[in-house]
Amino acid sequence: MNFFWRVFLFFISLGFIAAIAGVILTAAIIYKYGQSLPDFVQLKDYRPPVVTRVYATDGRFLAEFAQEKRIFVPVDEIPPLVKNAFIAAEDQNFYQHKGVDVFAIGRAVITNVKNRAEGRRPVGASTITQQVAKNFLLGNELSYERKIREAILAFRIEQVLSKDRLLELYLNEIFLGARSYGVAAAGLHYFNKPLQDLTVAEVAYLAALPKAPNNYNPIRNREAAIARRNWVVDRMLAENFITPAQAELAKASALETTLTDDDDVVNAPYYAEEVRRELLARYGADGLYRGGLSARTSLDPALQNVAEKVLQDGLVTYDRRHGWRGPVARLGVSNAWSQMLTDFARPEGMLDRWRLAMVLGAKGARIDIGFSDQSKGYLNESDSTWSSSDPLKVGDIILVQKDKPDDATNFVYNLRQIPIVQGALVALDPNTGRVLAMQGGWKFDKSEFNRVTQAKRQPGSAFKPFIYLAALDKGYTPSSIIVDAPVTFTDSAGNVWNPENYSGEFYGPTPLRVGVEKSRNLMTIRLSQNVGIESVADYAAKFGINPKMEKHLANALGSTETTLLQLTTAYGMIVNGGKKISPSFIDRVQDRYGKTVGNTDTRTCDGCGPLVRWENQTTPTIADMREQIGDPRTCYQMVSILEGVVQRGTARSLIELDRPLAGKTGTTNDSKDAWFIGFTPDLVVGVFVGFDNPKSLGEKETGGSVAVPIFKNFIRDALKDVPPTPFRIPPGVRMVQVNAQSGRPTTPSDPNAIWEAFLAGTEPNNTAASEDIYGPARPESTPSFDPNLDPNAAYSPSQNLQPQPQSQPPIENPPPSETGTGGLY
Repeated sequence: MNFFWRVFLFFISLGFIAAIAGVILTAAIIYKYGQSLPDFVQLKDYRPPVVTRVYATDGRFLAEFAQEKRIFVPVDEIPPLVKNAFIAAEDQNFYQHKGVDVFAIGRAVITNVKNRAEGRRPVGASTITQQVAKNFLLGNELSYERKIREAILAFRIEQVLSKDRLLELYLNEIFLGARSYGVAAAGLHYFNKPLQDLTVAEVAYLAALPKAPNNYNPIRNREAAIARRNWVVDRMLAENFITPAQAELAKASALETTLTDDDDVVNAPYYAEEVRRELLARYGADGLYRGGLSARTSLDPALQNVAEKVLQDGLVTYDRRHGWRGPVARLGVSNAWSQMLTDFARPEGMLDRWRLAMVLGAKGARIDIGFSDQSKGYLNESDSTWSSSDPLKVGDIILVQKDKPDDATNFVYNLRQIPIVQGALVALDPNTGRVLAMQGGWKFDKSEFNRVTQAKRQPGSAFKPFIYLAALDKGYTPSSIIVDAPVTFTDSAGNVWNPENYSGEFYGPTPLRVGVEKSRNLMTIRLSQNVGIESVADYAAKFGINPKMEKHLANALGSTETTLLQLTTAYGMIVNGGKKISPSFIDRVQDRYGKTVGNTDTRTCDGCGPLVRWENQTTPTIADMREQIGDPRTCYQMVSILEGVVQRGTARSLIELDRPLAGKTGTTNDSKDAWFIGFTPDLVVGVFVGFDNPKSLGEKETGGSVAVPIFKNFIRDALKDVPPTPFRIPPGVRMVQVNAQSGRPTTPSDPNAIWEAFLAGTEPNNTAASEDIYGPARPESTPSFDPNLDPNAAYSPSQNLQPQPQSQPPIENPPPSETGTGGLY
């Protein structure tokens, strides 16, 4: 008996000593690894990096910017089904343990003994709290030392943070593959759904990913992904988070990932990149890529689609005029032609609506083609003629577009080639400066350079309206006579400049209006000399075209560089009555919590707001904060003159659109740049076409032949459901019938009669019909512009004041003073 008692006491003592040793050892381990642990208190106020998302004006998704693709969702807004799936899969005792699950560790030890014997990777027993410690504070080092530090940290974190806060951090931080961090981003990526719309099967798949997202890729590792998903479903059932019926349905469901619906996404990469640059400038890289901003832009998706298509079609049309450059490749004849097409890389810049094809037969005008899916068709007969400079042969790889895309019985295709020429189009609201659409080039993946905002080019004659506007502000009228005659300038070095009209002819005394309508260079030079090149430079700066325009007469013909956006915005300030606007891409920016941190519209409104009750009070008036930089009366005169460009001048092809339109063409020397800036009362559109390395567009290629057709197609498609609106006439303007060619008063029976806009008191006298009117015509008694006049008031053509006689001296030929080159047309 004594022997057994001694043995019992020995083991009791041994156990006691072991327990003390264990405590000492544990204390030593905690002391050793607990001294240099990172500060976890930061998790209290931790704000994870969140993706910045950008939306079009209709709320559709445009772009996102992030280093880690994450959408933060507060724990209270995460559906219970999502929480329970991850708890069942990752930490079934999450709400019971204190940071470390001892029972899970025991199970892992037993399993790892077996795995070690079988040469398999050991399994872990990390709780969600431990994973938070690892993901946020420790990293992914695979070692026992890191596991010890992780366990110590987990225990300490549980003393500070609530279980819900820990779950919130985990579900928003966890990496779930495909650059998706957090459950919200993953739900959108894999299923294109918000969390509340996910099914049991979809939630289970997301919960299957944390251990190894790449191992359960739904496409590359489909069987493993389904097996792991079904395991999660079983775990959810075992924890009574779902019913047996739900589990059976989930496991029977196919694993189908869903791409983002094209109808929910706006494709406007040039616009999105401009927004990215602006957000980066405003909020810095940290704010843009980690701040979780939400930006609502002014992009109109319908207008953007039209802008992209008409610009691309216009560049194709121009490119086709200048010849066929040969097939994409010449591979020769092969029975495996369909596989050859499948393996052939899409050429850079190829449009999505085009297809790669191989020539299968070429006999006379008949060219048969085949596609990678083994379907066949044939080219339009006109393409055989077009490509005759380098005839197509069997085995040639070409680009084609279906002649009638919506007709399944039609197998006719049109031959295509990627243009070398580039171009740009921008459309904005002239009243606010909001940029509604922007296409900065042929295709973004071919060239990210934005020719709307980044390309500085000579505007040519598109600059002329601002010279004539300066003249109108100095007292000229649209009927003032300017001499269209030869002029020569010689500088001190003996260099001679002989500007001339595009036609090479001279037209003698001509009304100011015609100088714009017909884009007369010699009239423009004389007028610039008279009003002063300093004044011209001032207008270029005031309207934002070029703040540092050199004061040379050559610049009167548009040789000073500007961007398409700057010039289009300047035209907007003419049509809006001289109000200062700045182009804007972003309407509003909110932070991750929904607080507005940036708003382009800074107008104030007394009596507005969500707490104001409607009690039949007077509608609040929103103050107009825009600076008045121009006289609305002379701005309207210029609008009227630019209408003449459409009706009788260099943009006559626009007449058939049958709506009020105005604008101006521009072409530089040797036809290197082609422009057209046109507008309606509420929309201004700028078009530019040219080579990135400037060279001639070709003989007789002008803004009228290249840019105007693009503008025409844009207006036709963009405004097809918008009723025409007349241009608004401000107070102080009188409409008088004059002869369009002479500028003299006339009668309604005159076939060349037009309504001309005059400032009140400057109307021509009928008795002056036999006189030429030279120079400024504004009498000293004529009232100057009053910025307090109501800009919305309008005068009809019948409101003519009593005509008053005028007599002004002619403009003398300017002395030689400048050299340089300038715009032609």
